Amino acid sequence: MKKWIKEILIGAVLVFILSNIISYLRKPELDSSQLPTATVQLVDGTSYRLKKGQPVMIHFWATWCRTCKMEAANIEHVSKKYEVLTIAVKSGDDGKIKRYLREKGLSFRVLNDAEGSWAQAFRVKAFPTTFIYDGKGELKFTEVGYTTTAGLLARMALVE
Repeated sequence: MKKWIKEILIGAVLVFILSNIISYLRKPELDSSQLPTATVQLVDGTSYRLKKGQPVMIHFWATWCRTCKMEAANIEHVSKKYEVLTIAVKSGDDGKIKRYLREKGLSFRVLNDAEGSWAQAFRVKAFPTTFIYDGKGELKFTEVGYTTTAGLLARMALVE
């Protein structure tokens, strides 16, 4: 029994290390590591301003992305404690995205990137992709692919 537990633990550690290496290799190279300051229109009709002063997570996802669906509850949990702006890329009109959010029980902020211009500006090529900025607006972490709630919360806590 001890041997099996040891093997499972070693396997889990190797998967963790490998997934972090893959995420690092797939992360987009941005022109600037500064948080862009902008006011955007969200799918719920409200305006949201990206601003410095507190940690901010910008999360790119899509309604058609299977990994994004698995990670959505993690993003929802983080959005209850920290500033989170999610960007739904090429996922249909605002109505379709609002229905998706309602069906999944999600309430995080969503910007509809119908044409993919935000994803292009951030050089996002894989979904989900998450950028975490500190309170000074400096990019500290970029994650590509699934990230656990604990992993996201830990990264946000590190930049506080």
